[in-house]
Amino acid sequence: MCANYEPISKDRVHLLDLLEPTFDYKDDVYPGYDCPLIFSNNGKIEWRQVKFGLIPKWKHDLKYSRFTYNARTETVATLPSFSHAWAKSQFALIPVEKIYEPRYVNGKAERWGIFREDGLPFTVAGIYESTMIEGQQVRSMSMLTINATNHPFMNQFHKPEDEKRSIIVIPEEYRNDWLNCKKEDADQFFFEMPISEFTAAYFPKSKIILKG
Repeated sequence: MCANYEPISKDRVHLLDLLEPTFDYKDDVYPGYDCPLIFSNNGKIEWRQVKFGLIPKWKHDLKYSRFTYNARTETVATLPSFSHAWAKSQFALIPVEKIYEPRYVNGKAERWGIFREDGLPFTVAGIYESTMIEGQQVRSMSMLTINATNHPFMNQFHKPEDEKRSIIVIPEEYRNDWLNCKKEDADQFFFEMPISEFTAAYFPKSKIILKG
């Protein structure tokens, strides 16, 4: 499951035929961080600044996003955290440069980035929600994931004994359809990661050097 990713750079959103977002966000996103999201408002594509990690309408605590950054397609309709967003077909696209997953080498976890071979940004399937926290509207999202046990590329990540999971990449030609589909048709868009289009490389975290 993905708990860390690099969102699309502002100066590259034109590659998705979109205008630049008017808000700022970090270039390395973790649960609870602000990030950009694409959704459809009555058929019109719009940007929203959201938290990574869905906060359900009944939970008024920002820290809850630490537990809900991924939503399994097998249980998204029934788990209390996600069921309202799913019932309302609140589907979104998360614009991404690369996602990071742990890959175990000689028993130790390494941070690997997954990205397109051609270097273009891509869009990940997500669901979104809105709630009120201390009198302020807070929007949030989760990445949808599917089983990847038999996927020859995505099954190399996470602990050997853990279930293998994968994000869902929505291709360009299906983006509008995904944003405007109903939950009954959502499974038509649960695409496996296209092996021929993606690659992975080792990306260790940058070390912070403190100056005395």
